[in-house]
Amino acid sequence: MRLDDVGAFVLDVDGTLVHRAGEAVHVQPGAAEVLERIRASGRPLAVFTNGSHVPPEAFAEGLRAVGLHVGDDEMLTPLRSVQVYLRALERDVAVLLFGTGAAREYLVQAGPRILDAEDAERADAVFVAHTDVVDFAQLERAARAVLAGAPLLTGSFVPAYAGADGPIFSRGAMVTAGIAKVTGARPVVVGKPSRAALRTISDQVGVPSRDVVVIGDDLDLDVALGRLGRGRTILVRSGISGSIDLGRLPERQRPDAVVDGVAKLLDWL
Repeated sequence: MRLDDVGAFVLDVDGTLVHRAGEAVHVQPGAAEVLERIRASGRPLAVFTNGSHVPPEAFAEGLRAVGLHVGDDEMLTPLRSVQVYLRALERDVAVLLFGTGAAREYLVQAGPRILDAEDAERADAVFVAHTDVVDFAQLERAARAVLAGAPLLTGSFVPAYAGADGPIFSRGAMVTAGIAKVTGARPVVVGKPSRAALRTISDQVGVPSRDVVVIGDDLDLDVALGRLGRGRTILVRSGISGSIDLGRLPERQRPDAVVDGVAKLLDWL
């Protein structure tokens, strides 16, 4: 695939640029060089992860610590795209949050009105990010808010993402599924893949989604995001979708190109 006419690049993190094994982060071969080559071309890039346990700046700092130069403003997560979703509602929205303390502090400072648990009955929306602790009382308050009409927003609704030692299960998806089960609500994804994520990307890189190439390891997240935006997609087989037989998939779900690892992209840049 020729990439010289691409306007901007969006890259996934886990399974694409790095693999995580516990606290250890292993950079994939060629990852740093790909980021450098894109920058040398003068084109913008963004790095989008559905991780939401820490602010985007903390993710960027962690990547820089292992040798991947990612700027704070280039790091996108559902904690940024949920703000885009909420602003599009064009009204003041009170949000009941499932998330870590760090995520709560970030969102409070960023602008959304985040409710305390005891004020859940006033929730206009429920947002599920990654959370380390959840109890049934909190789940029931959220379910009642959803039954009263609050949309159920989630950063991600896929079961897991790629780790060095196998899949890492999504706690946010577990919580979201529980609320969805008892309320019958259909979760609204605000991370990958979603229109909120596409708007967040376009705002960041200054390029329409149709001129963006999305590079990642997950058919249900990265490839689906690129296809939703009518851009190009490259599946990296170093992650969670690596063993899938693409020939068995409908054409609308297939990536435009497939590589074994991000290092192969150096031949195309």
